[in-house]
Amino acid sequence: MSNLVHELAIAPLLRSLKNFDAIISKAEAYVEADTGIDEETLVNARLYPNMRGLVFQVRVATDTAKGAAARLAGVELPSWADDEETFADIHARIGKAITFLSGFEPGQFKGAASRPIHLKIGPYEFDFTGSSYIANFVMPNFYFHVTTAYNILRHNGVVIGKRDYLGPMS
Repeated sequence: MSNLVHELAIAPLLRSLKNFDAIISKAEAYVEADTGIDEETLVNARLYPNMRGLVFQVRVATDTAKGAAARLAGVELPSWADDEETFADIHARIGKAITFLSGFEPGQFKGAASRPIHLKIGPYEFDFTGSSYIANFVMPNFYFHVTTAYNILRHNGVVIGKRDYLGPMS
């Protein structure tokens, strides 16, 4: 089962983080091409005034990924400052998440499917098993924020498409 948890959670998160980083590179190139939008505007862009901006989406996606790996493996969850302001900062944060997740071996997830996971988000508290945590929180939350970031960039003219989101098929 440890291989299955790794295969169904950690591997897809890693793959998507790499695709996400490539999408951010396209956004960076879009700004550098003198398209009339500057880096600060795009990094802070949002779809609607009461929604959170691009950099927030990156933070939550990476926090969800690192939290999943740590909680499912039963290791301490690292704390990262939320201080990204540039594409370089965003690349660094996504890179940190990729490095963190890449450091886990499938065997570290032995018993993870049934491991109790307690999650506190603001005033809300949730109790999961490892499996329900993956299925009902990690994957939907992660993809929501990556998709929202994708939509913010696309809405602002960055030329990206489904193939960028899905990445290389192997």
